[in-house]
Amino acid sequence: MSDRRAHAVRSVLSRLPASASTVRLLLWALIVVLLLAAPLSLTSFWLQTALFVMAAAIGAIGLTVLVGATGQLSLAHAFFVAIGAYGYAFLAGASERDVLGAGLAPPLAAVGAVALSALAGALFSPIAGRLRGIYLGLASLGLVFLGQHVMQNAAAVTGGFNGRDAEPFRIFSFSFTGTDPDLIVLDVPYGALERLWYLGLLLLGLAYWYARNVLRGRPGRALMAVRDSEVAAAVMGVDVRRYKAAAFTLSSAYAGLAGVLLALAFGRIVPESFGFLMSIDFLAMIIIGGMGSVGGAVAGALVVTALPLILSRYSDVLPFLAQPGEAGVGAAEAARLLYGAAVIAVLLFAPGGLAQLARRPIDKEHSHDSTSMGSDGGLMPGADRMQQGRT
Repeated sequence: MSDRRAHAVRSVLSRLPASASTVRLLLWALIVVLLLAAPLSLTSFWLQTALFVMAAAIGAIGLTVLVGATGQLSLAHAFFVAIGAYGYAFLAGASERDVLGAGLAPPLAAVGAVALSALAGALFSPIAGRLRGIYLGLASLGLVFLGQHVMQNAAAVTGGFNGRDAEPFRIFSFSFTGTDPDLIVLDVPYGALERLWYLGLLLLGLAYWYARNVLRGRPGRALMAVRDSEVAAAVMGVDVRRYKAAAFTLSSAYAGLAGVLLALAFGRIVPESFGFLMSIDFLAMIIIGGMGSVGGAVAGALVVTALPLILSRYSDVLPFLAQPGEAGVGAAEAARLLYGAAVIAVLLFAPGGLAQLARRPIDKEHSHDSTSMGSDGGLMPGADRMQQGRT
């Protein structure tokens, strides 16, 4: 009877949250509170930089599902981001003398723009299903150049070289602008950037939550099986072509949502913003953050997007940066050199990226906890439990 009671006590204790888990939960709660209160103290530069990071993070999450989880190399992410941005500008904008517009309500226009990006990805997915590796990368790269040609010449929709304005977001009578209505919180006037901050947080949170659920569930296991071996996945009953098409469609939808947020953050979109370099930046984000990691994609987006903006902001006080018009390494070039070096360092020393570095202390702690339980409580260490599972 005493053995049963002791076993019951140990079972209950094993279910109690560890101290590290409690600390982690409190840390996340603190981060959420700070994010919600950030517009009360941040300047416009930091607010806009954060909006760019949020948009890039949404796009990077979509790309890590495609490249990291499914193993499909895509260099066309900038093309799908452009569809989302221009799709929103066209659907939400009104027809004027030089450009056309559908005049839809901004929420409907945003949903329509994301749907257009997803549709474009679905149309390209049969090609993606037949190609692999560098061949798929080269085929997808053609979409970027095709998109540049369309954006520069379809002036009635895109505005041509000069681009076009994006309609401010509005939900019923609440506008995400500096007015309509006037909004003051704790003596801080809430303008367009402050209001878009919360919209960006909401979209990023939903994108993060959905991608985590997909990758942790049965679809995620099927996608990873396709990545590891298409033949083995097919033997296990996975419809390889269907899952590859679904991954490409979902990734394109994420890119479209990123394009919508970028259009709202910029206010005006031009074709030059959606070139080949943007696709390379997205690849750098998921490599630095960790291939297949949703949290790593967000961290990589923070590094790649914020670094050039911060260097440009403080270029006058950084001695190794050349000022605009001077000979030398400018802020943009220095940023690309730095995160290019980061990509090389990640590939050599931490293939799992920032996500792997963040997991190492947790893995060590779990290993220590399992060993301690084996010696103090009479439970088997982690290695013994794994060995028993194998036998």
